[in-house]
Amino acid sequence: MTRRAVLAPILAALLVLGSPVAPGWAPSPAAAQQAVPFDGDLRRLAEILGALHYLRELCGAAEGQKWRNEMQQLVDAETPSGSRRAQMIASFNRGYRLYQQGYRTCTPSAETAVRRYLQEGAKLAREVTARYAN
Repeated sequence: MTRRAVLAPILAALLVLGSPVAPGWAPSPAAAQQAVPFDGDLRRLAEILGALHYLRELCGAAEGQKWRNEMQQLVDAETPSGSRRAQMIASFNRGYRLYQQGYRTCTPSAETAVRRYLQEGAKLAREVTARYAN
């Protein structure tokens, strides 16, 4: 699967809500073992997906596992192993827990965070796709 193909659905999901992220390319097994130039962007995107997974549900979006599934698609497409995989998953969990610890109800600031994360996630997905897609 190409990086563009993986990031496209994430981008589309973010755009539909204000800023989607699209899934992308899958590196060779050897490449998956090594850090890649966009790992920081992928970790940030994973953190955003985790935050959206918590906040969208909290604010009544009724999307179920949508953002968790987007994260799974990203991991499946990227096929990271070892520390890369662990870092991506830790980033998703950090984004989720950050808001879980501080928000028990949907507030105006939670809604603002959702809008900002949708925009940032879409921007990241577009940039990574434009720079690194095959």
